[in-house]
Amino acid sequence: MTRDVFITHVEREQEALRGFLLALCCGKKDDADDLAQDALVKAYLSSAGYQDKGKFRSWLFKIAYNTFLNHKASLRCTESIDEARALASSAHADSEFEHQDLYLALRTLPPKERSSITLFYLNGYNIKEIAAITDTSEDAVKKQLSRGRDKLKEKLKL
Repeated sequence: MTRDVFITHVEREQEALRGFLLALCCGKKDDADDLAQDALVKAYLSSAGYQDKGKFRSWLFKIAYNTFLNHKASLRCTESIDEARALASSAHADSEFEHQDLYLALRTLPPKERSSITLFYLNGYNIKEIAAITDTSEDAVKKQLSRGRDKLKEKLKL
C-alpha cells in the first residue's frame, strides 16, 4: 500500500476509529487520542503487509484494539458508576460529553466486554467480525455481549 492510499483510507476511517477508542476509553478523550495516534503509527508501519482482501476499517480496528489491550493496565476499570463519576471528576474528564453516563457505565466493564459492546452497538460489527478483530471465538463474543448487556442494564438501571 502506498503512502497516499494509506492516507486516503485513514482520512475515511479516522472519525470511526476515534469514536471506537473513545468508547473503549470510557469517554476519556486524551487517552483515546493517544491510543489512536499509536494505532495509526503501528498501522502505517505495517501497511506494506496489508492485503486489500478485507475491510481496511476492520484491519485498523484490530490494530487499535490490540493497542488498547497493551495499554489497558493504565486505563483503570471501576466497580460502580459513582466511583467512575468521582474518578472522572478528579481526572478532568470531558463532562460535556453527550453520553457521559454510558461511558461511565462502560468503565465498569472488563475490557473484553467493553470492546465487544462497543464494536457491536456503537460500530455495527457483527459477531463474526468482532471475533476476528478481538482474536476470540464467536461463542466468546456472544458471552461477552450478553454479560456486558446485563451489567450495563444493572448499572444504568434499565
